[in-house]
Amino acid sequence: MLALSSICAGYGEKTVLHNVSLRVNPGEVACVIGPNGCGKSTLLRCAAGLLRPQSGSVEIGGDVFVLEARERARRVALLPQHFEGGRDLLVEEMVLLGRTPHLPPYGAPSQKDYEIARGALENVGATQFSKRHIGELSGGERQRVLLARALTQQPQVLLLDEPISSLDIRFQCEILDLVRRLTRSENLAVVAVLHQINLASAIADTMLLLNEGNVVAEGAPEAVMTQENLEAVYQTPLRIAPHPQSGRPQAQMMWNFHT
Repeated sequence: MLALSSICAGYGEKTVLHNVSLRVNPGEVACVIGPNGCGKSTLLRCAAGLLRPQSGSVEIGGDVFVLEARERARRVALLPQHFEGGRDLLVEEMVLLGRTPHLPPYGAPSQKDYEIARGALENVGATQFSKRHIGELSGGERQRVLLARALTQQPQVLLLDEPISSLDIRFQCEILDLVRRLTRSENLAVVAVLHQINLASAIADTMLLLNEGNVVAEGAPEAVMTQENLEAVYQTPLRIAPHPQSGRPQAQMMWNFHT
C-alpha cells in the first residue's frame, strides 16, 4: 500500500502542499485532479521519494526516504509528464533500462531480465516495434514504451504524471484502459495525475481534488465529482450527469462562448 500522511511540501520557503493525505491499495487507481499549479506533480514527487516533505510521511512497506535508492526504485516507478531522452535507443533497449534497479553494479542483464522486458512490451501491445528507435515513434507509441519500461521495474506502486496530455482522444482512452487493466492484472497501486477530469472519473477507484495545495474532496468519483466541488475549484460553470453506460459522474462544460 502507498500511504501519504499529512504531507506538507514545497520548494525553498514556498509551501505547495498543505496537510495532504492519500492511501492507495494494491489493485486500485487513485486519480489526482485540480487546476494548474495546485500541487499535483509535487505530490507525485513526494510519493516517488524525489522530494522530501517538510512534514508528514510517505510509506511503501516502509519509509520511502529511509530506503536506499535502488530498493526504492524496485518498489515505485514514475512515468514523468515529459520525457524526450533516448531518441537513438531501440525500444527494447529503453524498456530493458527498467531492470537497472535489479542488477548488481556494472552487472549485465540476464536472460530473465530480457524475458521480463519482453513480457512488459507484450503487456502494453508494443512488441511489434521493439526494433524501432524511440525517435521514430508517435506520441501514443512512445507512451506505451515508457509504460513498459516502468512495468519492467516490477514496482508495487506506479505513478503517472499526465500520461495522456499530448495524445489524441483515441490514444488517451487506449492508454488509460491499459493502465486500468494492468492495475488489476499486476496488482499495482496506481496514482495518476490527470487534467481530463471525465477520464479520471472513468478509471478511478478513488479521487483526490486539490486546489492551491489543499484537499477539497477525496473519495469515490461520486463524492468528488460534484457540481459544487468542481465549480468552486475550476471557476467554470459545469453540469454533472451520469455516463450513459457506466453511470459514473461526468462534467459538462456550460460556458457560453461569444459568437
